[in-house]
Amino acid sequence: MRLLLAEDEKELSKALVAILKHSNYSVDAVYDGEEALTYLQTENYDGAILDIMMPKMDGITVLKTIREKGNNIPVLMLTAKAEIDDRVVGLDSGADDYLTKPFATKELLARIRSMTRKENEITNSVLTFGNINLNRSNFELSSDSGSFRLANKEFQMLEMLMINPGNIISADRFMEKIWRNDSEAEINVVWIYISYLRKKLASLSANVHIKIDNNKAYSLEGLE
Repeated sequence: MRLLLAEDEKELSKALVAILKHSNYSVDAVYDGEEALTYLQTENYDGAILDIMMPKMDGITVLKTIREKGNNIPVLMLTAKAEIDDRVVGLDSGADDYLTKPFATKELLARIRSMTRKENEITNSVLTFGNINLNRSNFELSSDSGSFRLANKEFQMLEMLMINPGNIISADRFMEKIWRNDSEAEINVVWIYISYLRKKLASLSANVHIKIDNNKAYSLEGLE
């Protein structure tokens, strides 16, 4: 399951990303409202966690904007604004839930499960291309020949490829989307993870493969 986290306190954001990834969520973290809005308008998420008091654009404005455009993604407002009137504004603006800081990790995870449960019931959480399936709830890659549970970054890469089959995705794009907060990561890490995925697809007797263009761009293609 893929989440967007918009929280401008970077240390808190890093801690939340670690907690969510440990609970098998795929997470994109952003640090201001404008960036959150851009990601919500251009990417596909199962849920979003929005701080209210953020630079450039506050979380309520982000929420109102996506709701006005018909985006019904489940949204949890995570904020230090604890007054009843603040909660009412958040909920009336289209939030699915509201959690104030400080909070217990167990409660945060429970609220995320709750707000995304209904969405999961009506949204197909399994991506399919050729004879392979990618379960977005548990990161399982499978075919009639067997299955693998993918590591977080493997899952994110294959998800990007399966959402856009036949479309070329550059190594730079993978770095931007998946390793964006890791300043020490080098671009050859993309090829390493692509090689992991290719081996797993071969082991599953997949009738699709990851096509490579000079180790700089990749696409998911059917085998002829």
